[in-house]
Amino acid sequence: MTDYYEILGVSRDAGKDEIKSAFRKRARELHPDVNKAPDAEEKFKELGKAYETLSDDDKRALYDRYGEEGLSNAGYSNSGPFEYGFGGLNDIFEAFFGGGFREQSNPNAPRKGSDLRINIQLDFKESVFGVEKEITISHETVCKTCNGTGGKAGTSPITCNTCGGTGQIQHVTQTMLGSFSQISICPNCHGKGQVYAEKCPDCHGSGSKEEEKKLKVKIPAGVDNHTKIRIAGEGDSGKNGGKSGDLYVVILVKDDDYFIRKGNDVYTILNISFPQAALGDEVEIVTLDGTKKISIPAGVEQDKILTIKGEGVPFVGTNRRGDHHVIVKISSPKTLTKEEKELYTKLFELTKGKKHQESIIDKVKSSFGK
Repeated sequence: MTDYYEILGVSRDAGKDEIKSAFRKRARELHPDVNKAPDAEEKFKELGKAYETLSDDDKRALYDRYGEEGLSNAGYSNSGPFEYGFGGLNDIFEAFFGGGFREQSNPNAPRKGSDLRINIQLDFKESVFGVEKEITISHETVCKTCNGTGGKAGTSPITCNTCGGTGQIQHVTQTMLGSFSQISICPNCHGKGQVYAEKCPDCHGSGSKEEEKKLKVKIPAGVDNHTKIRIAGEGDSGKNGGKSGDLYVVILVKDDDYFIRKGNDVYTILNISFPQAALGDEVEIVTLDGTKKISIPAGVEQDKILTIKGEGVPFVGTNRRGDHHVIVKISSPKTLTKEEKELYTKLFELTKGKKHQESIIDKVKSSFGK
């Protein structure tokens, strides 16, 4: 048997205020716009039945004595207020209690303008060392002809005949729970209570215009893919004297053919020959700061990483930098000269069948005359 008190989470002697409060709390939890559980809609309908019954003294008395069957026998519909659908939470609370759980904002209060976003694509080196870019944005600005009023120059506003100057429209809805009043912003004056009979010819009454603007943006060193740079006040203009929104510049970095970035470190591949790996060598590589000589230790193995400290990508806003990691790849020759073939043959004979190669470096040195 369904227990309406249990559904609402109240005791059997709960007062009307407690029942109302419990319904509001449970409605927030169970409304299908919020709760995505498969049975949320069914539970929400049951909640509506419970509240409809226990908030009415006559229905509650019948339910307490005879249960749901007593309500049906007395001619009361037990379908609940949400049997044929329901709106958003705010609509429901307005219908039941004459107001939603959020306060209605004042349409004449200053409102911040919308934020804008623009993408900028950078070359790899530009993202590493920083750059200044010129961009063009399109944003809403206050109409200079009417100074944001929306009215034609030289005219004065008149009282809105739709709302009578209140800025609000009242709607009365008949439900099974009685008549309920709902107040909304006037669609004609948008809550201002006044309108202009003649609109501004430049902005057509909106009070704002779409304009293009060029900006220079300083990109700091070390930015990475999807880094966001906020430029305050360069978004759309505010309403009713509110602040302008902000502009967010989103960085997109092109891949580099040579450098691979991971965090603030960079990785490069160094291909060396077998003799270089065996004997060691000093080679020149390209770093972010130009060419640099590094030493390859004798006996270096495949995929060994040699690290150059502090020559990676800068940390944004600091003097610190990541590291440059060089990944060693040992390449086998595709073709050999006669002399090279003889040397490799000699080396092969020297090492053939050896299980332990502790003296391989010495033999390589001997083979190559070092």
